[in-house]
Amino acid sequence: MTNKKPDNEAASNHEHTYRATWHDYCAPAIYMLTMQTIERQPLLGRLNGEQISLTSIGSEVAEEIKRIPTYKDAQHIQIYRYVVMPDHIHVLLRVHQRLSHPIGYYISWFKLQCMERCSVPDGIPSGAKRPIFSPEYHDRVLTHEGQLEHIAAYIKANPHRLALKRANPELFRIRQQQRFGALTCTALGNIFLATHPQREVLQCSRRLTQAEIDAKREECLRAASNGTVYVSAAISEGEKQISRALRVAGFEMIILLTEGFPAPDSPSYKYFKPHGVYFEACAAGRLLLLEPTPEMFDSPEIEAAVYAKTGIHDLPHASQRYRFLALNAMAADLCRMTE
Repeated sequence: MTNKKPDNEAASNHEHTYRATWHDYCAPAIYMLTMQTIERQPLLGRLNGEQISLTSIGSEVAEEIKRIPTYKDAQHIQIYRYVVMPDHIHVLLRVHQRLSHPIGYYISWFKLQCMERCSVPDGIPSGAKRPIFSPEYHDRVLTHEGQLEHIAAYIKANPHRLALKRANPELFRIRQQQRFGALTCTALGNIFLATHPQREVLQCSRRLTQAEIDAKREECLRAASNGTVYVSAAISEGEKQISRALRVAGFEMIILLTEGFPAPDSPSYKYFKPHGVYFEACAAGRLLLLEPTPEMFDSPEIEAAVYAKTGIHDLPHASQRYRFLALNAMAADLCRMTE
């Protein structure tokens, strides 16, 4: 998400991409920073098995990351973990005390140093300088307990995920206008799960007690061990808990999303991949992610199903309640599909 530059951001020749306009970027915090090379060129390294072999440019970038705390007024910055990938870097850092400048100031300086230290090929005249990284960067401010360890593990596993994605390209290809019976959607993952002979909707009332959720979870785990593939929007707390248990146990699932994929004309579309446990499940062929097209939410059949559930004729289609109920109706339709 690109936001207007905050007032407290130092002016520079770089533009920045922020996710937290509410945040004071001089204040102590933990950041996950992502920077991409110019035009996502693989300037920094190449995949070798499940390891990244750095180019000379990549090695210089790695050394420059370690130099960030030595920049002027940067002594309160600690580099916690980083990874240099062929076309991007992730840096996890902690700001221990208030900085003299917003964090973007130091990132701009880092990019400038990389440009000064590295020579990029492609016929650039001797002595010419060209940026290594694109002008934007993405930041994520870590605010919850346990996020530091989770993000550190994510960074460490980046080469492994790249190897999995390259080994299973079809499982990570976004398919537009994919048809499953009456359902039209954007799909990613193992599309053959949509025609699995044992499909069942996973839907739990919000009124279920924890004891009832636990009992339902055990029932679903038993059914999954006997071949059932559950279809769910994973909306209610019970659905989330049971979906998580099914994924952890290594069972196949189909998840319906209200949104989840970048637009085809988005710069990130080509490089999109699901995060966390969804990534591992996709790589293993155990997951199918479906995002119904906007038209599906307006179809008379889905409208009728939502009305039958609520008794409300004019429930706004843009409301969260309507969209969640519509997803449940689509999950039921997918399970009834015989094609």
